[in-house]
Amino acid sequence: MDDTERRQRRYMIDLGPLRDSRDFRLVWTSGVVTLIGSMFTMVALPLQIADTTGSPWAVGLIGAVELVPMVVFGLYGGVLADRFDRRAMALATELALGVLSLALLANTLLDAPLLWPLYAAAGCAAALQGLQQPSLEAMVPRLVPHEQLTDAGALTSLRWSVGGVVGPALAGLVVTAGGFAAAYAVDVATFAISLLLLWRLRPVPTADGATPAPALREIAEGLAYAWSRPDLLGTYLADMAATVLAVPTALFPFLASELDAPWALGLLYAASGAGALLAAATGGWTGRVHHHGRMVLLAGAAVGAATAAAAVVGGLWAVIILLAVAGAAGWVGDVFRTTMWNASIPDRLRGRLAGVELLIGAAGPAAGDLRAGGTAARFGIKAAMWSGGLVCLGSVGVLTAALPALWRYDDRTDPHVSDVRAESREGA
Repeated sequence: MDDTERRQRRYMIDLGPLRDSRDFRLVWTSGVVTLIGSMFTMVALPLQIADTTGSPWAVGLIGAVELVPMVVFGLYGGVLADRFDRRAMALATELALGVLSLALLANTLLDAPLLWPLYAAAGCAAALQGLQQPSLEAMVPRLVPHEQLTDAGALTSLRWSVGGVVGPALAGLVVTAGGFAAAYAVDVATFAISLLLLWRLRPVPTADGATPAPALREIAEGLAYAWSRPDLLGTYLADMAATVLAVPTALFPFLASELDAPWALGLLYAASGAGALLAAATGGWTGRVHHHGRMVLLAGAAVGAATAAAAVVGGLWAVIILLAVAGAAGWVGDVFRTTMWNASIPDRLRGRLAGVELLIGAAGPAAGDLRAGGTAARFGIKAAMWSGGLVCLGSVGVLTAALPALWRYDDRTDPHVSDVRAESREGA
């Protein structure tokens, strides 16, 4: 192997978890298939509502219908992930999600498709995803060796990046060529494939001796654990700072007009995903980093700085490049947050803490859209972007000063990581 090839491998994402763990390979592939298929429904559903009603308000109502079930059932899904076999939870919810897509297909094939099933399906799908996601996330530390958790997190983020870029592009083509029914049919087919993959997964039961308590008490126990760890709390707050303050997705249609480039709206939406995909393709270095909390903070600062810069540069392509930089930084933050969570949270609490992560992941972008829209309405599009970016940057600085445990976090010496590593060895 020559020096050039060695350097290339040094920066390529490590495929070790996919190569070494059959079960992680099944979960990862199932996730790719499901994510791409779900993008077909994500594109088709609002278009069908717009086609039926002609009302932007009716389309915007989807977010309100989805948010509450995602939050409520995400927290409860975390409890269930710590009570029951996580494979069984993933299978049951995947089957139910496939049935929902089948119901959307059946409704679309009616002579006069009904409107209310579209909202009902959106709300039920959000609830099911809230129930499912904690189990899928909580099983990862049981499927790969402890030393491969960073690589597994990078591959999981790569899955989201690929699905987020490929899925909407394919969905747009299918909806244009075949209509809404064709999009829902593709989603149904992908759920069938995903179910077959998850069916081959070995059971992932809860830890022996776990005694169920009332759900609210179990949720409170998970929240108390998160509150007791400043480093863990800091990862949540850093994530919120980026998604609430420096992810101006809701402003892109207006930004494209302000840049005199309405044709480039799709590029603005794709820029973040493209940046994340490029970061993932060159993310082999992440497995050699041990100060994960430091990287979470630096990534959050980079997202804020890139967003603020995108508001003040002059040209369209400079804006697109800076949005891609923000997407790449967001990918880095996601990888190291996920690694910290998987490496330092005990298995008996992993589902409930995954529910908290899901809550933040759902609430942050929704609150960010509200913040960006409200600020833009009062002060203008670019002011909403640069102010959000700068406040995000300042927030990361405050977190660094207020939560030094996050900056000092080192997976080689952290006692929580040592406990989880020992637990993993005992369960092997």
